[in-house]
Amino acid sequence: MKIVVPHIHKIEGEAGFWAKVTRTGKIEELKFQTLLGLRQIEGILIGRRYFEVPIVVSRICGICPVPHILGACTAIENALNIKVSQQTLLLRKLLLAANIIHSHTLHLFFLSLPDFFDIENDLELLKKFKKESKAALRVRDLALEMAKVVGGRAVHPITPIVGGFTKVPEKEKLKGILEKIPQAIEDANFLIETFKKIEYPEFERETLFASVFSGKDYPFYLEKIVKIGNEKFTFSDFYSVQIEEDLKAPPVKRVKFRGKAYMLGAIARIKNNGEFLTKNSKEKLEEFLKERKINKEEYFKNIFHNLFSQSIEVLHFLEVCKELLKEILKMPLRKEKPEIKFYPSSGLSALEAPRGTLFHYYEIDKDGRILNCNIITPTAQFLHNIEEDLKTLLPKILKLKKEEQIRKIRSLIRIYDPCISCATH
Repeated sequence: MKIVVPHIHKIEGEAGFWAKVTRTGKIEELKFQTLLGLRQIEGILIGRRYFEVPIVVSRICGICPVPHILGACTAIENALNIKVSQQTLLLRKLLLAANIIHSHTLHLFFLSLPDFFDIENDLELLKKFKKESKAALRVRDLALEMAKVVGGRAVHPITPIVGGFTKVPEKEKLKGILEKIPQAIEDANFLIETFKKIEYPEFERETLFASVFSGKDYPFYLEKIVKIGNEKFTFSDFYSVQIEEDLKAPPVKRVKFRGKAYMLGAIARIKNNGEFLTKNSKEKLEEFLKERKINKEEYFKNIFHNLFSQSIEVLHFLEVCKELLKEILKMPLRKEKPEIKFYPSSGLSALEAPRGTLFHYYEIDKDGRILNCNIITPTAQFLHNIEEDLKTLLPKILKLKKEEQIRKIRSLIRIYDPCISCATH
């Protein structure tokens, strides 16, 4: 028997799924297919000057351009031993946190929520969830406003550069955003209640979770350690030694850790760093566990809880933005132009994009031109994990009607929030 889903809609990009299953229920073959062609962004960068890189890589994705810009800037700074100022660090964190909020809100409400209520039409979703829709849009709009004020525009920001920013934000605009944060936090709490009520499918499979790690806070930018399972590695060791890229299966460089699939993103970050969530977001997670009568171990075995984890992170990162804004507003913001000296070198960065840990690697010559580069996206890393979860799901749905099988397959894939544009860069 063949199960074919030619198109997975409501994800970023284009993808499909197919599987061959015997009459006894044994899975012979199974594949989550990325249907976008290879764009060869890395090839485009070869021979270009260092300052062109952030602009080019931002075009990998329209939903998560910020992590690519900051990943490129940071990797090049690591290569050339450039130390950025506290001002730059805080503004970058604000920009990245805003992008996570924007991306999560889009996925939570407009891409995945309809699956739990059998809604195909977005207008029907807006009618059924009027208050929730307005709350989600307010949160997303504020995140985009932060991106515009700090990054110069809401999509594909242009102010972040190697060493700092071309233009610092106006304090009055930052104050205006800070004044809107309390309403956004109220909206985020309201949305958590919505996702708390959802009947998540019964699902259980143990997996490895990977994210950046510090052991002292909820890290997402400029950390040096990656935690996977119970092991910790420097991000350079994890990138160069511990993970293997499959270069024989274009257009995506699929990745495994010692031959094993692993998961990233919101649920992985909470698994590895959950004790450092803000007080309010941690309490919301504890309430969910208590109401569902499950422990943390059970929570992390169900991949569908990635959705609730994203709702927790929206609240967490809004509260992080609030504190960042307060700190930034105390500073005398000024334009910075660090001195850059070129020499043959290489640099790597690892940061948390909305969907998980993103790696950027660059080799640079004595004139500041790119000799070689490699970008490993979160989606490329968790594609194998999607397939492992589908192997667990399929035997449970074989007796269902074809339409229901397809609906459940699409629902599981969408829970991951895959970004096919990033994966096929």
